[in-house]
Amino acid sequence: MGKREKGGFWVGAAAVAFYPMTWLGKRTYRGAEKLPATGPVLLVMNHVSHLDPPNDAVFVHRNKRVPRFMAKDSLFRVPVFGKILAGSGGIPVYRGSSEARHSLSAAHEALRTGKAVVIYPEGTITKDPDGWPMRARTGVARLALENDVPVIPAARWGTNHIWDGYTKKFHPLPRKEVVTVLGDPVDLSAYRGQPVTNKLLREVTDLLMAEIRRMLAEIRQEPEPAGFYVPLARQSAKRGSDEVAS
Repeated sequence: MGKREKGGFWVGAAAVAFYPMTWLGKRTYRGAEKLPATGPVLLVMNHVSHLDPPNDAVFVHRNKRVPRFMAKDSLFRVPVFGKILAGSGGIPVYRGSSEARHSLSAAHEALRTGKAVVIYPEGTITKDPDGWPMRARTGVARLALENDVPVIPAARWGTNHIWDGYTKKFHPLPRKEVVTVLGDPVDLSAYRGQPVTNKLLREVTDLLMAEIRRMLAEIRQEPEPAGFYVPLARQSAKRGSDEVAS
């Protein structure tokens, strides 16, 4: 067994806070061996519940890595939780401001120094009525293309059955199964070295999210939708804008 990556006081504090939260569900992990034991990795995940970060943090930590989450900057101002998030290496995402670029810069630096970065490209809990991944932001493609690191898609389902962030319904009992599945690293060699255009970023982003959607369909044992749900707010946003993801 490999050695655990050192995390320090705040990672320990996160573990104390997050492990009990995962006991709300019956955890099932598949493909955990695909997470590299050392070195940089970009873990790309879908987002269905406010319980996802604790669940995903514990998953990565149980595999002896320290997860560095990209998260909305407002979360860093939440009492106690914000301290834990910042202290454990979280990367704040600033949207709609001159600081937006710094979010990706910090994530690039984390990958270049051998860290495990976790990103939810949708930027928030999916607004798809049936819980499928919605149209994602393209910051994940920039990270994937500008860093020659393993880019691993992961799908998770079941946290939404415990805590639905949009209906505000909390159903801890009976305990629900929470399934997390890791896929193989996505081969992006055909895209590397090309001029980074909005079209290329969108293509790579959709490629990654399509793989996550495929794995999610296997977990749910349902046919996957043909496309990605696009919220009205994003439909009206400027086409081709440079987006970052939390």
